[in-house]
Amino acid sequence: MKRTWLSSAAVMALLTTSGSVFAADMAIRKAPPPLPIPIYNWTGFYIGGNLGGAWSNGTLTDNFTGAGISGNNNSGFIGGGQIGYNWQVSPNFVLGVEGMFDGASFNSSNNQVVVLGDTIHADLHTDWVSTLAARFGYAANNWLFYGKAGGGWVQNSATVSDLTRGTSVSVSNTNSGWLVGAGIEYGLTSNWTMKAEWDFLRLNSFTNNADFLGPAFVGDRFSLQRDINMFTVGVNYKF
Repeated sequence: MKRTWLSSAAVMALLTTSGSVFAADMAIRKAPPPLPIPIYNWTGFYIGGNLGGAWSNGTLTDNFTGAGISGNNNSGFIGGGQIGYNWQVSPNFVLGVEGMFDGASFNSSNNQVVVLGDTIHADLHTDWVSTLAARFGYAANNWLFYGKAGGGWVQNSATVSDLTRGTSVSVSNTNSGWLVGAGIEYGLTSNWTMKAEWDFLRLNSFTNNADFLGPAFVGDRFSLQRDINMFTVGVNYKF
């Protein structure tokens, strides 16, 4: 009887010990914590295309009399491509540089003005726009909110006519200026992104002789000042 009681006690002790070991093993083997959500990587070279619209306003000023020919606000399409590089310096901050070249199709027919007794009229045309700017942005995983600052170049052509004398001249030049802008970009995949962007380009004044209009304008000069706003949407492929 004593031997039976000792056997039962041994079995109970063994079961208790086995249960404790099993429970401890189950505690050690509990499910691992969930993996962290991957952060979108903005670093790398990219190339892409864009399409949008632009509008400008310009003033042609006669330097001798101070008379100004104010341009009507005009608009048109622009489209082209961009290339650049992003560097994600931290999970939330991105620095970069971007160059853009767009063909343009917007004209401006200015109001007529009387200068030295003659009626003067000007027509302006923009052939292309190119920019080079630094980008600085805040990244919220796949979203990038950024600003831009840099410079731009525009190919302009203009025709100035003296409607009183029936004379005119056409000139063209590549004018430069400073640029600011802002945009939003979204990472569709690890390689493809899409963006929407606004840019403002303030061009330097361009001056040309007015002698062609006739003897009354010998020694006189005209100065042209233009501002251009651009809104584009585009896609980029990131390497």
